[in-house]
Order: sequence, then C-alpha cells, then structure tokens
Amino acid sequence: MTSFFRKAPVVLLVSTLALAACSQGGFRGDGALGADGAGAAGAGGVNDPTSSAYFNQVVGDRVLFAVDQSTLSPEAQTILNGQADWLMSNPEFTALIEGHADEQGTREYNLALGARRAAAVQEYLISRGVPGTRLRTISYGKERPIEICSTEACYSQNRRSVTVISAGLGA
Repeated sequence: MTSFFRKAPVVLLVSTLALAACSQGGFRGDGALGADGAGAAGAGGVNDPTSSAYFNQVVGDRVLFAVDQSTLSPEAQTILNGQADWLMSNPEFTALIEGHADEQGTREYNLALGARRAAAVQEYLISRGVPGTRLRTISYGKERPIEICSTEACYSQNRRSVTVISAGLGA
C-alpha cells in the first residue's frame, strides 16, 4: 500500500492536467490546446494563413441557410468567396462539404435538403475557380445537430453547410 501513496501525487497531477485540457476545449486537430485559439500562434495555428485552424476560425468553415432553402445568401457568398480564395492559395488541401438540416421534417427530406445545400456550396466554389476534383459532398440531414432544442435559435444553427478541409489529398 505504501507504493500506492507514493504514486498518488503523480496520478492526481496527470488527472488534473487531463481535466484542464477538457475544460479548455480539449486538444484540437492542429495540435494546439483550447477552443479559443490560445496557444495556436505558431505554424499550423490560427495565425498561420496556411493552416486548417486559420481556415476554420478566420475564413469561416460554415454557412447558414434559411428554412427549407439551399439558396446561398449574400452573407454565405462572402464566406464562400473567402473559402475559395483560401483553397486556391492552398492547393495541397481538399474539402469535404457537409450538408445539414434542422430536426424538422422527415429523415429522407432532410438528407435530400442537406445534399442540395452541400451541392450549392460545391457549385459556388467551383464557379470561383476551385477545381471540382478537390471537392466532395456528403449529406447528414438532421443526424448531426450542433444545437439541440426545439427553438428557432437552435434550428437556425443546424441549417448549415460545413467545409471540412484535409491536407495531402490534393489532385
């Protein structure tokens, strides 16, 4: 039992650090800690214009849609112009465009709506010069909400398209 008490401070320290990482937003895919960009100032971080963190947080990785619509708003077009410029400047990246819908309606209807939203984004990016070979689409319909409640505030956040970029897969 003496061995346990000697190891307890180490176990406590490791557990505390793990919980601290969770409370800061966890470890992000770009190797930085936290959800607010803290610690992401170097290469690959939010201040590196060639990084996925920069794309997600500065350019913007998502556009929102009106109810039952796949038409791009002027705000969506502005974000997509930034995405197109970023993708053209970073040809080593490809993009998966996810289409999403709110929880209203049937599963089948929302899968089709999500597909139309993803296709609208793909077509727009292609019209801005991004090669179609670098873009794929998928629809999740209402299966992956980011907000869960039955109010318009939640529904509006779930009616979206998200552009997920990947490195090393360019055409």
